Amino acid sequence: MKVTTITGAEFQKMVRVSSQRLNDNADFINRLNVFPVPDGDTGTNMSLSFASGYKYLSDVNSESTGELASALAKGLLMGARGNSGVILSQIFRGFHKSVGDKQQLSAQDLTDAISSGVKMAYKAVMKPQEGTILTVARKAAEAVRKEVKKTDDCVAIMKVAYEAAEEALKMTPELLPVLKEVGVVDSGGQGLVFVYQGFYDALSGNVRPEDEQKHTPSLGEMPEMVGAEHAQSKLNVEDIKNGYCTQIMVRIGRGKQVTQKFDYDTFYNYLADLGDSLLVINDDEVVKVHVHTEYPGKVLSWGQQFGDLQTVKVDNMRWQQEEIIINDKKEEAEAAQPVTNDIAGDYGIVAVASGAGITDILKSLGATYILSGGQTMNPSTKDIVDAINSTQAEKVIVLPNNKNILLAADQAATVVDAEVAVVPTASISEAMTALLAFEKTKTLAENRQDMTDSLQDVTFGKVTNAVRDTTIEGQEIKNGQFMGIIGKKIEIVAENVQQATVKMIEKMVDEDSEIVTILFGANGSQQEAEAIKDAVLAIDEDLEVEIYEGDQPVYQYMVSVE
Repeated sequence: MKVTTITGAEFQKMVRVSSQRLNDNADFINRLNVFPVPDGDTGTNMSLSFASGYKYLSDVNSESTGELASALAKGLLMGARGNSGVILSQIFRGFHKSVGDKQQLSAQDLTDAISSGVKMAYKAVMKPQEGTILTVARKAAEAVRKEVKKTDDCVAIMKVAYEAAEEALKMTPELLPVLKEVGVVDSGGQGLVFVYQGFYDALSGNVRPEDEQKHTPSLGEMPEMVGAEHAQSKLNVEDIKNGYCTQIMVRIGRGKQVTQKFDYDTFYNYLADLGDSLLVINDDEVVKVHVHTEYPGKVLSWGQQFGDLQTVKVDNMRWQQEEIIINDKKEEAEAAQPVTNDIAGDYGIVAVASGAGITDILKSLGATYILSGGQTMNPSTKDIVDAINSTQAEKVIVLPNNKNILLAADQAATVVDAEVAVVPTASISEAMTALLAFEKTKTLAENRQDMTDSLQDVTFGKVTNAVRDTTIEGQEIKNGQFMGIIGKKIEIVAENVQQATVKMIEKMVDEDSEIVTILFGANGSQQEAEAIKDAVLAIDEDLEVEIYEGDQPVYQYMVSVE
């Protein structure tokens, strides 16, 4: 099939297919996270970002590819989440700038647009790093510039772009040693490959088998797939059609009640009629099942026809959701509303945070608006824009408190009327330090400088559990072990969380250290934090150790040392 011009309808189909391809593979991309921590969200961020772009495009009633590309770029800009989502938005901002107001696109137009996207993306990143999505985008652009000299076929151009991106993705571990050590390709680059794959398939009419469109997980990946099915659910209780999350593991062919020889399709199809959110993964010895159903007993009985039940887990999701909604409403009431704060004066200070305790701390230090978000739930550019506007201030300081939110914050600052300064805080600990350096009598530029300079005086660390076996930077880490992460590096690996936290703090302090601040999260406790404090004081009794309830997700303990 040859296509010499891309119409508006064809471009809309390209975007739709790519959006679906990202959505289908978001969990797979998430699992390419280098660190084995429960916060991989690149796939989620890219999927949500591109979905926002597609929504904006779908709302435009036009056959002009220029107008559609403009809407896509606008939607991506406002919906961009995380660094990967922002870079993706810049790629298509450059794409749109090149397309201009063209009604249709030729092969040369498509090539120029892909190349323009690469230039815009590199400009958006202060220190571009090879072995990332940028490399994948650049290699694709280089390939199509060569191909367009030989053809006027847009399908051929997109095929070369996709294949070159895929080849470049395979090389990312050679450019980033940490990827090679862990044994993964770059997650953002993988996301872009899915986008270009979708573009090519839509343009060529290529229909891939379902198993090629969506990555098939292994038995070892099953827990993460189940976690993804349940992540950040905001359903109303009455909307839950199938109320019991049922999980079983069956030892195939073993047991007294076996009446059938295992056949995947037969096994799967019966369960598919019992509910939704079905995952069935097997090898020669066991089959694992996850399904949301009203009939957990039937699931168990069905499994026993093929083997004995090695594990069984049934959760009442309606009851769980009632608890989530109660807690969410409480947190939203406390955290998501603008507050009047005399400390800020005519300033607005937006801080991104998650956890009722952290919210209270940041408010007490002068934050005027707490934007709910952080690890695994990066706010979009639009979320940050809305937060800035909600302060109703002429001068606004934004504390992203996460490196993966920084680019979205920078992007938000460019599309609002207020004067905005983004202080590059990478943690709640740094946000607390920065707020202490704020003075309402100083100019915005002075405060930005002072608050940024203050970050050099604090060391921050965090503790969480590993979600898979891996080896990184020479350290062998087992699933379930606890890691102490100082800055961006895993420094401590221990069998229990208290040991990991104490050892991490011991590594963080030096002879100039005076204050240690411990924030215990939703999976930490006051009692355990007190034990950690005692252990730290036993190391250095001159330290001042402060404990606060942060209630943060993901990390059991967050620590700052000043």
